[in-house]
Amino acid sequence: MGVNKKIIRIDALEKVTGKAKYPGDYYLPNQLIMKVLFTQKSHAIIKNINIDDAVKIPGVVAILTSIDVPNNEYGLMSPDQPVLCGPDSGKKYADRVRCVADKVALIIAESEEIAEMARKAIKVDYEELEIIDDVEKAFASNRVLIHPEKETNIFCHDKIRFGMTDNLFKDAEVICESNYSTPVQEHAYLQPEAGIAYYDENEILTIIVGGQWAHEDQEQISHSLKIPVEKIRVIYPEIGGAFGGREDMSVQIILGLAALKLREKKIYRPVKIVWSREESIIGHHKRHAYKFHAKWGAKKSGELVGAEIKIIADGGAYLSTSAKVLGNAALLCTGPYRIPNVKVDAYGVYTNNITGGAFRGFGGPQAAFEAESQMNKLADLLNIDPIEFRLMNTLKEGDATPVSSPLPKGISIDDVIRECAEKSGWKIDHSGHYYRNDTSEVLSTSLRKGTGFACALKNVGFSFGAPENCWAIIELYGKGEIESVTLKHAAAEVGQGSHTALVLMAAKALNVSEEKIKLIPSDTATSKNSGSVSASRMTFMAGNAIIGAAKIAIENWNREERPAIGEFKYIPPATSPFDLEDGHCNPNFAYGYVAESVTSIVDIETGEITIEDVCVVNDVGNAINPAAVEGQIEGAISQALGYGIHEKFIQDGGKIKTDKFSTYLIPTALDMPKRLRSVIMQKEDPIGPFGARGMGEMPYMPFVPALTHSIFKSTGKWFDSFPLTPDKVIEKLDEK
Repeated sequence: MGVNKKIIRIDALEKVTGKAKYPGDYYLPNQLIMKVLFTQKSHAIIKNINIDDAVKIPGVVAILTSIDVPNNEYGLMSPDQPVLCGPDSGKKYADRVRCVADKVALIIAESEEIAEMARKAIKVDYEELEIIDDVEKAFASNRVLIHPEKETNIFCHDKIRFGMTDNLFKDAEVICESNYSTPVQEHAYLQPEAGIAYYDENEILTIIVGGQWAHEDQEQISHSLKIPVEKIRVIYPEIGGAFGGREDMSVQIILGLAALKLREKKIYRPVKIVWSREESIIGHHKRHAYKFHAKWGAKKSGELVGAEIKIIADGGAYLSTSAKVLGNAALLCTGPYRIPNVKVDAYGVYTNNITGGAFRGFGGPQAAFEAESQMNKLADLLNIDPIEFRLMNTLKEGDATPVSSPLPKGISIDDVIRECAEKSGWKIDHSGHYYRNDTSEVLSTSLRKGTGFACALKNVGFSFGAPENCWAIIELYGKGEIESVTLKHAAAEVGQGSHTALVLMAAKALNVSEEKIKLIPSDTATSKNSGSVSASRMTFMAGNAIIGAAKIAIENWNREERPAIGEFKYIPPATSPFDLEDGHCNPNFAYGYVAESVTSIVDIETGEITIEDVCVVNDVGNAINPAAVEGQIEGAISQALGYGIHEKFIQDGGKIKTDKFSTYLIPTALDMPKRLRSVIMQKEDPIGPFGARGMGEMPYMPFVPALTHSIFKSTGKWFDSFPLTPDKVIEKLDEK
């Protein structure tokens, strides 16, 4: 019983046999079908929506537009997005569409075919506006405002000022100055958005849907529909992937709106929606595209002395979580390094592109690409081994970070760097210094082989003072001994193995076998708020909540209460937001640490890249289920490999050109590294449950800079942007 134990996941059998039910698998008697009319305009004012012909089609039950929305707004950080765009909703500027993902109408019909026919019959009159799809133009000029009620397209400016910011490079003997850009990425989860909504026998609006935070979904639905939270029930069944892409609203609110409006018409029928892949790619947010200007300086001895970084993030049309993502990028753009003088200016900017939002790493992969590329370039300029250079400059216990506070205790960045280096062929000389002389090799007239390195840190949990807590409820049943346990927890299972981890941690906390644990998950009617399955937080937060609930339940059991119930709300150490002037803060209560080496082969004639070997060393604290940890590492590498090489998301004038998997290419099994080594390091986190750290995002972070480092080693060319498609590689190799 307990943790650090490889077990078969509790949902494995039903998933591999096809018995598991995802949102699209729910079929209720007499259900109706809903479709969405997306605008397909990047920037325009809706003058009129004509549904006359559409409503006359036999089998059309209702068509809803902006005027039907009780409170036509939503948004995770700011309610700046209309539920449905159009005139007469009572919200100023809700008649504007700002990107192609905006919704204009909902069609509810007897069948999918009828709904599609009606969707095509709706006529929308637009006054088209100038499109701003270039983030640097949006940053530089307010001539065209994406949100007219605001004075600028810049929605956020984070500043960090640390040390001698008026003379950052006074002691620098070597300067590295570069411009970097990182691309948009599509989440590409297996299950497109789907769900079903209805009123139950108690007149509770019930929505079965996939998401990452059931109670947040419930609150967003409540806000937009003006329905009390207690009159809404959100249920998560099995969910086919998320990666941050289900943090924001997709079909949750519109399903609730459809059920509400049908009930007002005395139509008591369930409403179901299933998006196509094209609708999914259009309809949910993406990983932000970032631009960096980075200038770092060091002494010839290898000591870092200063870093100046400017970041411009393309937030797209709406805020979503962009300000928080930007905060993470600002925090992590100097890496896990001790730099005495730092100046960071990070800007989030509205454009008419698809909204940027949460995606695995939450700003960290963009920042790691910049920071680790700078470290590798400086190591090359200084002629110092990249391992040695990093170890000279990593943050140690008690060191001040650029936000003037130390990292929480339990820093293990040196440990993961050393372990990864040694497993990747680096050696230690008689003076105790790292070296490796074979990081590049000519295999043939066209094939070049190289090995690169990068590392990273990533926060666990919500940052910058965001309210952070997690509830667990445990019920103990039996007479003389505990015969069964019911664990009620709202954590979403999005494929990462969270539900199995909950059961293992409950078994450990109660000292019973896993077989005795019955989990009732992901339902706002049975569980209290767990927070989101994001920010690598759920194992950490839920584990501590379960430990607290188990302690109370056992105390009640010993008092002979039957059933013995324990409820506990875990609240971690407090964090604080950026100071507006210099950025000083205590941003996070825990971190994870990771290092990676990548060995690649480049065909200099075709530009094709083959990944030969990847070694990942990830400090997870204490692995609750090592098999799940290995799966998370392998999945992260697959997704990061797609980010770095294959996934070219194309927007032209705000319109998506790659809205299918035939045009947006994600990695397959044939693209995976020929050798992938997942090394689980276990140095217990001082405040983690049973010593565990969060880890789901960490292996993703250093992959791309390690890859570009490997290509530099083999070709002598630095790549400061990606994805590294063959045409891009050849173009760079041909540069004089």
